[in-house]
Amino acid sequence: MLHFRTSTMLLAVVIFTAGCAGEVPAVVEATDPAPALSADPITDGLVAHRPAVPGVHGLITAGHPLAAMAGMRILMQGGTAADAAVTVLATLNQVEPMMSGAGGNGFMTIYDAETDRVYSLNATGAAPKALDAATITPEELNRGMKAGVVPGLFGGWIAVLERFGTMTLGQVLEPAIEYAERGHPLDAFVATSISRSRELLERYPSTAAVFLPDGKAPVVGQLFRYPDLARTFHKLVEAEETARLDGVSRETGLRAAFNRFYRGDIAREMARFYQRDGGLFTRADFAAYEPIWTEPVHTTYRGYDVYSSPATSRGGLEVVMQLNLIEGFDLASLGHNSATALHLIAESIKVAKSDIYHFVTDPKHADMPTAGMTSKAFADTRRILISPDHAMSYPDHGTPPGAQSSPMTSTSALLGAASGPTLAETAYPGSTTSFSIVDRWGNVVVATPTLGSGWGTGVVVGSTGLFLNNGTRIGSTSPYPDDVNYVRGGQIPILNNSPTLVLKDGEFFLALGTPGGETIGQTQFQVLLNVIDFRMGIQEAIEAPRISLSAAPSFYKPGADVTVRVEGRVAPFVISRLSEMGHDAQSVREYSIGNMQGILRNPETGTMVAGADPRRMMYAIGW
Repeated sequence: MLHFRTSTMLLAVVIFTAGCAGEVPAVVEATDPAPALSADPITDGLVAHRPAVPGVHGLITAGHPLAAMAGMRILMQGGTAADAAVTVLATLNQVEPMMSGAGGNGFMTIYDAETDRVYSLNATGAAPKALDAATITPEELNRGMKAGVVPGLFGGWIAVLERFGTMTLGQVLEPAIEYAERGHPLDAFVATSISRSRELLERYPSTAAVFLPDGKAPVVGQLFRYPDLARTFHKLVEAEETARLDGVSRETGLRAAFNRFYRGDIAREMARFYQRDGGLFTRADFAAYEPIWTEPVHTTYRGYDVYSSPATSRGGLEVVMQLNLIEGFDLASLGHNSATALHLIAESIKVAKSDIYHFVTDPKHADMPTAGMTSKAFADTRRILISPDHAMSYPDHGTPPGAQSSPMTSTSALLGAASGPTLAETAYPGSTTSFSIVDRWGNVVVATPTLGSGWGTGVVVGSTGLFLNNGTRIGSTSPYPDDVNYVRGGQIPILNNSPTLVLKDGEFFLALGTPGGETIGQTQFQVLLNVIDFRMGIQEAIEAPRISLSAAPSFYKPGADVTVRVEGRVAPFVISRLSEMGHDAQSVREYSIGNMQGILRNPETGTMVAGADPRRMMYAIGW
């Protein structure tokens, strides 16, 4: 019996205890069925200080309460999860402007109740074709007029409405347009981000005009409006409504809005802006874009089916491959956040990343052995690297079934672009948001949109009110010219976004998504373990302390120095034991790694609850 514990409001958080030194993990067969579960979670009494939120007709958990409520308005008007998703995305464009927007990129993982299938949507754009890394500095690739990729996310809005929506673009954008025109009270999180990023935001007049009105940083509680963004949204709705006056279908109206953005006057305005100020984008770059529907990556884990985003995401493969690796150990018997359990988690992350950073790329530009990488057989060959009590050095990649001898050479030959300087190896951090939705019919959307780094390129594109994702930065791209992910014109850089869905016996069980840059796949991996292995409720699983790994100079390099950051609520002796095992383990601030949200269904009762992470302003709403 799977037990879901009700969260309790408390004023304190209980610190985890952990297993003793010298414990040895039991090995189980990777094909074992889901373990028999007892009535109580295998934890040390952790309780959450936020409640899990129940829902009957619908649930939304998102990065901001106004975005969650805007989406709920659509569900209450009869919209589907897909309709509500676009409303949430358009509202996040304003309430988390440094993290998401129509000019950004992202992924969605979708469960469609009618077809009983899981779908993956890749809404990410390519670098401008004119880009030549030999002529651009790393900082220019990160910020400014020569940085950025084609905006993919708006195309994703249209694609999900076309396939799974029932409403018009005008209907789903109405709440966001209302906020853009009438304003909303600026919260402390965004106000602080504007203040800390002032040097970047005032660098470009089009950006300063929006976020530093009258040359001043806005204050908490100030009514903040986005008139240029409202005009852009109105133009898109106008294109849809004009098309529909001719009696065409809803889908044709949506396509008219898509064409106005990527091939009409909005695209012309974006191209003129960049060409006038020394940028690289052309109308052809925007006109070439289409979102990509593809099969999600998939594995089974202890009897559960796990689905996540394929390339051009690293994170989805990371989640799947980490689960395959750790499935060979009896994790539950070790105790939650015990030294040995955290050691096995860290080692699984290392092994998965060594393969992912070698092979994962834009599949249009190189053959990628996805099936081999996600296979149980490959995990078996890689698991032997993991010692039960000693940390390994960051390993070299393996050879999954179907791998070419040199994917780098394959990419270079296809693109003719394996030249250029080795760039600065320091990765620029990411800044992202995420949300999950379940509607009354049982459809589920998990989305993780991003601008790349906070504020994306830092440039508001003319009078559109939009930032572009700075996907050309080191982090989404590799600094090494012979690598598959070296920055190249026309190639889609790699994100880590990995919205994840879990089914049990063919029925929806769990939706998860998180921002966090390099930590995304790591955070989702640990929350999945919290729910499945340690039987936590959704809010407890989200709030539980976790770890993350970073590498210097990067995860591209075998032998890189790996640091394990451990949130401060983990007991000090656990961190000491990790150090004794050979990890560079460092305690960090409490509630500082990742920002998870999720929805969990109890398979015995059929009821659902949503959780939201107190590490940020995430908020869950049920109907």
